Amino acid sequence: MTITESGLPLFVLGRDADPHSERGVDCPGELPPASDPALVERARVAKERLGDRLFVLGHHYQRDEVIQFADVTGDSFKLAREAAARPGAEYIVFCGVHFMAESADILTADSQKVVLPDLAAGCSMADMASFDQVEECWEVLEDAGIADRVVPITYMNSSADIKAFCGRNGGAVCTSSNAKRALTWAFEQGQQVLFLPDQHLGRNTAVLELGLSLDDCVVYNPHRPDGGLTAEQLGNAKMILWRGHCSVHGRFTPEAVDDMRARVPGVNVLVHPECRHEVVTKADYVGSTEYIIRTISEAPAGSSWAVGTELNLVKRLAGMFPDKSVAFLDRTVCYCSTMNRIDLPHLVWALESLAAGELVNQITVDPDTAHWAKVALDRMLALP
Repeated sequence: MTITESGLPLFVLGRDADPHSERGVDCPGELPPASDPALVERARVAKERLGDRLFVLGHHYQRDEVIQFADVTGDSFKLAREAAARPGAEYIVFCGVHFMAESADILTADSQKVVLPDLAAGCSMADMASFDQVEECWEVLEDAGIADRVVPITYMNSSADIKAFCGRNGGAVCTSSNAKRALTWAFEQGQQVLFLPDQHLGRNTAVLELGLSLDDCVVYNPHRPDGGLTAEQLGNAKMILWRGHCSVHGRFTPEAVDDMRARVPGVNVLVHPECRHEVVTKADYVGSTEYIIRTISEAPAGSSWAVGTELNLVKRLAGMFPDKSVAFLDRTVCYCSTMNRIDLPHLVWALESLAAGELVNQITVDPDTAHWAKVALDRMLALP
């Protein structure tokens, strides 16, 4: 670990480290080795061959080696909307994770093909709420006599099945930047909210943005009978939070905030609302990925920042704004392991396959699921 002049730790991933040691799933077809010196040129040539038929989306948490080939960068919803705004692109290559590619497929035309360079790029948070589990939860709410007054809201970081569930049951989707508006809308439609799948975003928004208390929130655990809650607890709660979390943001602790402040007087702590409530309440600034980027970009030169979000983005911000000290909030380096599965070898393989006329790793959502998921997305888009 290197310490910068401001006293902030600077984390660097060794270039000789093997980024594929935990791949677990290989692409079909020939995958170029990560050490191939011509890999960047091969990506450039393949992308040039595809021309306007191709549109590459890169999530903020992607590696720099991938981001350099993105036509647009952004958070998951921004990228899905960007894809929908490019009806002329035959192929949408989504450098992100599975639920993001699903959203792109839902919002794009039937003639467009959405490709995920590595099918193993999932999302642990999205996987924490399966369709069967959520259906069972709804039955528990029905048995408790409250389902008709509960509005389901799902975070964008969820599968198409869960978005469709919310669409069918009068609910909507939200992002980390419009969660307050979505919850305000939900409480205008009903008396209670079932918030999926990230308990921390739901709790932080309800308590810090809407003024509810922690006692107004209960956590539904899908691995326990009736979610581990009594009918009375369910009936009294305003927010029924699904027991899910982000494996990256959930690792930040209040102790990490205290440690950073002790080592770097005057440091600004900036975190994502997927962090634990105890971390968010200790931070100076809280907001979505886009908010984090904007806050750092607009910060005065010479200011010091400790950022609680995915490490690829933190490193990129540090490089983009050398006049400021930007560091990872925790002492322990943590990449999003599933985002990191989209690497340059997989991207090259996908682009060269498409250039050769072979459609690979297409992500599709069945028509019924897509319809109801879009209903939930459209309700979000209609929010004031």
